Amino acid sequence: MYSQTVSRVFGWMTKSARPAAGFCCLALLCAAAHAGAQAATNSSCEELAKLTLPNTTITMAQVVQPGEFKMPAQQGMGGPPPGAQAGPGGPGGPGGQARPGGAAPLAGAVGAPPPAPATSNMPAFCRVAATIKPSSDSNIKMEVWLPVSGWNGKFYAVGNGGFAGSIQYRGMVEGLKANYVTASTDTGHDVPNGSFIPGHPEKFIDYGYRADHEMTLRAKEIIKAYLKSDPKLSYWIGCSLGGMEALVEADRYPADYDGIVAGAPMNPMSMFNLVQIWPAWLSLKFPEGVIPNEKFAVMHENILKACATPIGQKQGFVEDPGSCKWKPESMLCKNGDAPDCLTAAQVEMARKIYEGPVNPRTGEHIFPGIPLGFESDYARSGMSHIITVATDLYKFAVYQDPNWDWKTMDFEKDITKAREVVDPVMKAGSNLKPFLDRGGKLLMYGGWAEQRNGIELGQYYDNVLKSDPGKQDQVRLFVVPGMGHCGGGSGPNEFDKLIALDNWMTTNKAPDQIVVSKTANGQVVRTRPTCAWPAVATYKGSGSEEEASSYVCKK
Repeated sequence: MYSQTVSRVFGWMTKSARPAAGFCCLALLCAAAHAGAQAATNSSCEELAKLTLPNTTITMAQVVQPGEFKMPAQQGMGGPPPGAQAGPGGPGGPGGQARPGGAAPLAGAVGAPPPAPATSNMPAFCRVAATIKPSSDSNIKMEVWLPVSGWNGKFYAVGNGGFAGSIQYRGMVEGLKANYVTASTDTGHDVPNGSFIPGHPEKFIDYGYRADHEMTLRAKEIIKAYLKSDPKLSYWIGCSLGGMEALVEADRYPADYDGIVAGAPMNPMSMFNLVQIWPAWLSLKFPEGVIPNEKFAVMHENILKACATPIGQKQGFVEDPGSCKWKPESMLCKNGDAPDCLTAAQVEMARKIYEGPVNPRTGEHIFPGIPLGFESDYARSGMSHIITVATDLYKFAVYQDPNWDWKTMDFEKDITKAREVVDPVMKAGSNLKPFLDRGGKLLMYGGWAEQRNGIELGQYYDNVLKSDPGKQDQVRLFVVPGMGHCGGGSGPNEFDKLIALDNWMTTNKAPDQIVVSKTANGQVVRTRPTCAWPAVATYKGSGSEEEASSYVCKK
C-alpha cells in the first residue's frame, strides 16, 4: 500500500520522463514523434470546446504545459477575491484565512495565510472551463483539469469553502499533482456576501446544492469525452461550507460520489449561524454578564487544569472536551470581582455560551454551544464581537433585507422563519441509506477548538448509523483535539484527506485512526493519532510525547 501511495502522490514527478528510446531510434526522430503526439493531445483537448452538454457553454479548452499554470491573483488560497471581508467564509462558515482542499477560512485565524501551492512542478493538463445555466437566472462557473498522461482513473471534486464564489484552485493543484482529474465550481456567484440572493431564488438553489451536482455531471461527461472512460472512483472533499456541501451531496445525490470527506460541516446552516451570533446577542441583552477577554484566557487555563492530561496542559489543548466536567461555577468570585474569577452574572453568561442557543420562551435547546477549550478565540476577539457575515443568512436569504439588524433578532420567530426558508435548500438529513447502500464511504472530521461543537457532529454520526444499521465500516468521524476550524489551533491539525479517503476506498479497510501533524516553519514538530469516534488517543506511558507512536486509541 505504501508503494502505491508514493506512486500515486509523486507519480507526477516522472510523467515528463520518457523511455530511453535512443536504443531503437535516432533522438531527432524520437523528438519529432513526441512532438506529433503532443500536438494530437493538444488537438483533442481543444476539441472539447465543441462538446455539447446540457445547459452548458464551454468557454475554455486548452492544454497547459508542465509548470506553466499561474495561480490567479484572487485565488492564491482558493478563497475570496480581493476586497472580500475577512471573516466567515459563508453564511455560517467561520473565517479568517483560506485553507487547502476546499476548506473555508479559519475561525479566529491570525498571522499570514499559508503560501500558495507550488505550480512550477505541475504536469501538463487539459484545462476546461464552462458556464452552466440550469435555470434562466443561473450563472455557474466550473473548471475541470484532466491529466494529459498518467491519469489514475479517479475523479476528485474540491468543495467550495468560501461564501465568495470562487473556483478552489489550491485543491485542484494538489489533486492534479496526484494524477486525479479534478474539478471545482464557484457555486453560481462571485460576490463576497449574500447580496446575490434577494430576488434570485434560483441562484440561492444553485448555491445551496444545484451547482455542485451540475458540476459533477458535466465533469464526468467531459472526462468521458477526453479520456474515453468513466472514472472508476469519484471523490468529494470539502470543509466548512464545503463540508456541508459534502453531506448534501450524499443526501440528495447518492450516486454522484463513491467517497466523501465532510470537514466541519455547517449543517444545518440555519442553526449553526445562531452559534456564531449567540455570544454577541447575549452581551447585548445581558451587558452585566459580559466576560472580558482577559477572563476568557483565565477560564481556558482553568479548563486545561481541570480536564486536560499533563501532556495536554503542556501542549495547550483538552484531549476529550466531550467528557470534561468543568463548570463555570468553579470560578465564582468569593469577595467581589477580580481578574481571576467570575462574577455571578459572568458565571451565568458562561453557562449560556457553553449551552448554546435556546428558545427564550420555551427553553428549547436549539444547537450545541462552543466546546470547552474554545476560550482562546474569545480571549483574542471578545464575546461581543459580531461576525458580520454570520448574519448574512438572515439578512439576505431569510428576510432578503440588507437593512435587517441582528440586534433585533427574536430567537423564536427568526429561527422558525430560517428553518422554513433555508433548511429546504441548505440542510442534509442523516438518512444516507441510498448512498451507503451503493457502497459509499463517508469520512467526517472537525476540530475540538472551534465553534462547530464535536458533540453535535457525534450526534449526527450516531443518527446516520441509526438510519442504516450495520454500516459502521462505511462511516467514520474524527474530531481532532486542539484543531481549529478546518485547521489551525494549538494541537496537531493537518492530515492528507485525499490519501486517507483513497486508502479506505482502495483497501476497503475503514480507518480506526488517522495520524495528524503540526508544522512550524515548514517542519513537522508533532504528530498524534486522532481516533475514530468516540475513542480518544491516550499516552502509552513511554516514548516521545511528540510522536504518534507513543499513543493508543481507547474508548
